[in-house]
Amino acid sequence: MTRYDADTRVDGGSTSCDGPRTLLLEPRKVPLGGIRAMDVSRSLPQRDLPLVGAWCFLDRFGPQVAMMRVDPHPHIGLQTVTWPLVGEVHHRDAVGSDVVITRGQLNIMPAGAGISHSEYSVGDEPGPIDALQLWIALPEGARHQDPHFEQHRALPSARLTATEGADPSVTVVVGSFAGVTSPAAVYTPIMGAEISLAPGSRVRLPFVPDWEYAIVHVDGDVTVHDGADGFPLQQLDLLYLGVHRDGIEVSSQGGAMIFLLGGEPFGEEIIMWWNFVGRSHEEIVEAREQWEAHDPRFGSVPGHDRDDRTPAPPLPNVRLTTRKRRV
Repeated sequence: MTRYDADTRVDGGSTSCDGPRTLLLEPRKVPLGGIRAMDVSRSLPQRDLPLVGAWCFLDRFGPQVAMMRVDPHPHIGLQTVTWPLVGEVHHRDAVGSDVVITRGQLNIMPAGAGISHSEYSVGDEPGPIDALQLWIALPEGARHQDPHFEQHRALPSARLTATEGADPSVTVVVGSFAGVTSPAAVYTPIMGAEISLAPGSRVRLPFVPDWEYAIVHVDGDVTVHDGADGFPLQQLDLLYLGVHRDGIEVSSQGGAMIFLLGGEPFGEEIIMWWNFVGRSHEEIVEAREQWEAHDPRFGSVPGHDRDDRTPAPPLPNVRLTTRKRRV
């Protein structure tokens, strides 16, 4: 079994989703402006795998004891998806949202043409915190919409029957899976689900054959079975599975949690830089300049001073281009 970290180039890979794959990709630690004394692991994007369906970004902050302080920062062209595992997150944004989210609840924010928001842990002292932060790239027909925000405090469960041991617990966070659909608005065929495997269990996860999928390890011991091969996953490993599968089996000896990502392959090339998803170098440059100039495009976040914001990093000294898929 070959393991690749997030900066490893996979030579000889295809530039399209042309069939089943089993490629294990490791996360990397990244510095994240605005968060102090927090470890962040990034599983997407990978150098050779920029998207899984429309999923274009996946960070995990935690598990750890820390204070989260993400000052106001901008987004364009994407949806943010916040899925807490431990602790609470206080979200405020430029459309007037002011909510606290906790375990089992979903924050989803279509940035559209532009929005800013902040995210703080609750309380004035460090505390336990752990969450997944994901982004979904918006397609051309939806990426210029007015920004808005949704919070869903109750999400549906899907039923899967284990082939061994007890049945898993399945929460459909985004999109549709196993005949169940989340209430969160999405703009491409997509799915994201948290799956908790019982100790000593084995279960088959059903797939849409034309979609691509990846399994992200969250906790516990989990093995993914691809024919005669078994792929044990470590923390926040991303196992990319490609397309043209009707499902795959997973098992756990002591119990585990995974997050399943899937969706129709995203047919548009994107440029992703900092907190922006666009289509051209010029579009990204314009968005950066507007953020630095306090342009009304991104609004203001109530409860924060005008200068209480995350500055944009400098642009690289090269023209931004789309990242090509090579696996």
